[in-house]
Amino acid sequence: MAGEQTPKSASPLQLAKAVFWSFLGIRRRAAHESDVTQLKPAQVIIAGLVGAAIFVLSLVLLVKFIVSRAA
Repeated sequence: MAGEQTPKSASPLQLAKAVFWSFLGIRRRAAHESDVTQLKPAQVIIAGLVGAAIFVLSLVLLVKFIVSRAA
């Protein structure tokens, strides 16, 4: 127990990068293993939901912009 180290928590930037690369489906094994030790499941779920919401909203805005320009 004396030799155990608690894993360092990931920064918000590391969390955002992990979620972004996961959306693209591109992850290195070393980065994935590092993320597993540093990221908490709740953090990943919340960041994934926020990322998905931003992605959907940006698509909706893009479609509205394109449709308004075509009319």
